Amino acid sequence: MIRYRLKCDKRHEFDAWFASSAAYDRQRKRSLVQCPRCGSGKVEKALMAPNVAKKGNRKAAKPQQPEPQLSPVDTQRVAAHGELVQAMRKLRSEIESKSENVGSRFPEEARKIHYEETPARGIHGEATREEARALREEGIEFFPLPILPEDQN
Repeated sequence: MIRYRLKCDKRHEFDAWFASSAAYDRQRKRSLVQCPRCGSGKVEKALMAPNVAKKGNRKAAKPQQPEPQLSPVDTQRVAAHGELVQAMRKLRSEIESKSENVGSRFPEEARKIHYEETPARGIHGEATREEARALREEGIEFFPLPILPEDQN
């Protein structure tokens, strides 16, 4: 196994493991290497310090295991996943750009709009599970924004 420090065209850096340098080259050529933060497929190796072992610390080389090949179905799944994440990013960006971020006041503002205490407008923000449950019980419609891979970090 080999670990590379990678950088996408938006300058996000991340580490990735590959069976060999040839495996990295093949996966990159097939656009299977993508930035986990933004989904960009324009990824290059970043500069990293070499891992130098001490002379007495060397182990006997293990025989190379053949790299498992992705089936056409798995390749389609990987591509479909990338397309889905990109679509979710676009949807979330569109919603956020056309609505007001009310932060933790979301339940309060949603109620004011629902009960016509304030003019209707698009809003987004945060709510606890209990607050969301209470809004649903009151018949107030809302939809959670898609959770993206970068939200999990």
